[in-house]
Amino acid sequence: MIDKKNIAAFAPPAVNTGTRPIVISTWDFGVAANKAAWKVLSSGGRALDAVEKGVHVPEADPKNQSVGYGGLPDRDGHVTLDACIMDELGNCGSVAGLEHIMHPISVARLVMEKTPHVMLVGDGALQFALENGFKKQNLLTKESEGAWKEWLKTAKYEPVMNIENKLYDKAAPTKLPGNQYNHDTIGMLALDAKGNLSGACTTSGMAYKLHGRVGDSPIIGAGLYVDNEIGGATSTGVGEEVIRNVGSFLVVELMRQGYSPEDACKEAVMRIIRKKPETAKKIQVGFLALNKKGEYGAYAIQQGFSYAVCTAQKNDLLIPGKSHY
Repeated sequence: MIDKKNIAAFAPPAVNTGTRPIVISTWDFGVAANKAAWKVLSSGGRALDAVEKGVHVPEADPKNQSVGYGGLPDRDGHVTLDACIMDELGNCGSVAGLEHIMHPISVARLVMEKTPHVMLVGDGALQFALENGFKKQNLLTKESEGAWKEWLKTAKYEPVMNIENKLYDKAAPTKLPGNQYNHDTIGMLALDAKGNLSGACTTSGMAYKLHGRVGDSPIIGAGLYVDNEIGGATSTGVGEEVIRNVGSFLVVELMRQGYSPEDACKEAVMRIIRKKPETAKKIQVGFLALNKKGEYGAYAIQQGFSYAVCTAQKNDLLIPGKSHY
């Protein structure tokens, strides 16, 4: 739930002087995720461990219908999960279309650490997870199954922008019609006390998607990218447009050219708008970035995007002061 007391005004880059350790993540459920990540960072732990532990929180939360356990299924009723992780050395791992496993981010980490590959998908990803001790379980909760069955009555796909705020805000209705549910992602970036960066991104993907659809979240360079010399970036929203623009890689490369995190996120958003102006009016895409100095920023196509920031001084939910529309 959004805690109104934790919502802070966005601090522009000129005020944000940078700090470490620090962890940032997308959406209001990032506040609880950051708290778990901070336990690792505050004890001198590695950023990679922090982001893995942090995103475990929404992955295991059955009330979060856009990530992990309790995620809304595809049109055939399957809960399929996508995730990726990247460390300070440029190592990365990813899974896509993974079923029956509570924590896809941890499977992605093992892909990174135990195989010569970057990505495993579908049945192969499940086989790998089971061989490495993960337990198979049903991820479709009664609430999400009920929403899916309601959606089947019309089988009409109508994504709603910024639905996360409607799903988690106490002031919003507790139940929305089946065709009004959307998806989203938690992307998390951390800078540890040693000055090393890592990132993680995990999602149950677009609700009622075609079986087999994969968005940007598990794709290195699209949903997540980390360069320990420069910074890291992650994305949220309609993944197809992020993939088409290799969005997170673009944000990091813009920071390499001297852009601030916010300005880099803005330019990545504007490229989407310039290429497909009519499409952009109907969708949400947002980027979140953290540079090597500990400076952070975000920018989205539409208003309504939020992100969480945790340091030794605060654990706040921030609303970017700017968006295109």
